Amino acid sequence: MKRDVSAQLDLDITEPTELEFQIAVAPHPGTTITESLSFWHDGTPVQAQEIIGVHGSRIHKFSAGIGNLQASYEATVFGRAEPPPVDAYDLSVYLRPSRYAEADTFFGFAATEFGSYTGSATLLEKVSAWVGSRLDYVPGSSDPIDGATDTLLSGKGVCRDYAHLVVALLRAVNVPARLVAVYAPGCDPMDFHAVAEAFVDGAWRVVDATCLAPRQSLLRIATGRDAADTAFLDNHGGSINLNYATVTAVVDGGLPFDDITELITLG
Repeated sequence: MKRDVSAQLDLDITEPTELEFQIAVAPHPGTTITESLSFWHDGTPVQAQEIIGVHGSRIHKFSAGIGNLQASYEATVFGRAEPPPVDAYDLSVYLRPSRYAEADTFFGFAATEFGSYTGSATLLEKVSAWVGSRLDYVPGSSDPIDGATDTLLSGKGVCRDYAHLVVALLRAVNVPARLVAVYAPGCDPMDFHAVAEAFVDGAWRVVDATCLAPRQSLLRIATGRDAADTAFLDNHGGSINLNYATVTAVVDGGLPFDDITELITLG
């Protein structure tokens, strides 16, 4: 499989700030990756510090004064990655409630809805199908600070809202789950995409309750407890206006067929 992805961002900085971008694909063992990443402040190149986070998440960080900032990223990836490693610490962390996946508020509800099911694979199937059928995908319907509880009450959202609700419900029934930001060939509307990963049958399995893109084509960018860990842009200390973010992700040839009953690893 050959996948080509890119991201172009343009923002105005109205107060000096420190910026962190997570737009570069994470290392994918077993694949070949060629990429380019550049930042320009009022036409002058900016050198970013690369910080390697958990699961290969790459944060590119720098300080910037008032002016226009442009970011450009392109990557070509050949092959599919090996299954992500399993770590005992992760299996503990990703059972805990987090800022946008408040699993502790769902214990009673999840027990009522899914308490009759046993086995992590069955729970994954039931939770994903339940979220996919109960929510309406409505661009612009949620706020960046909305968590899984807000999404359940509103009955609508975008990809990160679907993923947060899946993650919170899975944790509430004792299935470790986490959020992954991805490039998603086939996604419509095209944008940075968010999916869930759950520890099922001894491996991390990717699940997308929106069914907007085939899971086999997804490319990992950042992995964490929820969107607080995986945002494509963080602003610390100043003020910015995002003018646009253009994302592309394509597969060479036809998109793979995604059987939603199949257990898939991300890569």
